[in-house]
Amino acid sequence: MYAPSAVTKQSEIQAGIHAVERSLAPDVIRIRYDIGEDWSGQWAIFFKIVLTDDAAKLRLRDVADKVVWGLADRLDFPGMGVFPYHNFRSESEQAMLQEPAWA
Repeated sequence: MYAPSAVTKQSEIQAGIHAVERSLAPDVIRIRYDIGEDWSGQWAIFFKIVLTDDAAKLRLRDVADKVVWGLADRLDFPGMGVFPYHNFRSESEQAMLQEPAWA
């Protein structure tokens, strides 16, 4: 079974994520990711982004755009063989749901 090169580029992905987290602090609390197949069977990278409640309520579109473009600027998704998916959640939403994958 074919695996995308993203699987072997964990440190590069993590460095890109840290750069985006730093550049968008304090609005972005953390970014997590998983690599797997999407609904169509294509390889994908699934980002789970936790924002401050203030950013999620008042500036969601602006902050979300900056996260999406920041990650795209730092990571070569086509070169890694993955399509990016971005999921956003507020800090209070995560506190209520307590999903470990988002922690």
